[in-house]
Amino acid sequence: MVRVRKAMVMAAGKGTRMRPLTDNMPKPLVPFMGKPLIDHVLDRLAEAGIEEAVVNVHYLAGMLEAHLASRKHPRIVISDERDELLDTGGGTKKALPLLGQDPIITFNSDSVWIEGLGSNLADLIAAWDPVRMDALLMIADAARTIGYVGKGDFNMDAEGLLTRREPATTVPFMFAGVQIVKPSLFAVGPSGPFSTNLIWDRLIEEGRLFGQRMGGVWM
Repeated sequence: MVRVRKAMVMAAGKGTRMRPLTDNMPKPLVPFMGKPLIDHVLDRLAEAGIEEAVVNVHYLAGMLEAHLASRKHPRIVISDERDELLDTGGGTKKALPLLGQDPIITFNSDSVWIEGLGSNLADLIAAWDPVRMDALLMIADAARTIGYVGKGDFNMDAEGLLTRREPATTVPFMFAGVQIVKPSLFAVGPSGPFSTNLIWDRLIEEGRLFGQRMGGVWM
């Protein structure tokens, strides 16, 4: 079993939905419960044994880089998207030379939760099976969320296999902003910006996209 050692932290967005908080700071630096959002992310990664985090930057990148310069665990590597914002898929593709070939965690910089019993990241890593899976998504249950307004993202069967929500329906499960994924999947993505949804749609067709239901409360 290949150990998960690296993470990709999605921190390049403009944070438009959080204005005016993000008028003068990048979204990952918005304080939450006494520390910036990105420090919640990096602390969880460090606790899970992740050694290196590749962080993409775009909006007010200098502020974010200055903040991250003091981090020791995990080790921080910057993927610079100042010239062009590439979305989640394109950003991961650009960072491939930094990420290597082994499975990685991708983590949205605004994904926060209250833990239940144990550690959701540790549970996700323990559930990862590269023989059956090409991606394993952390999945939140609508009944245990704060602030979510939507119809959900996925159906999930007893084995964790994911399929898309059908139009005009509501499903109880949504992506919680964290996944384990094989980085080689992004190499065949289009040039320029694209969403990770393109990767997921292909994996759904192949029966290779799985979910791990998280504990606690997702926000």
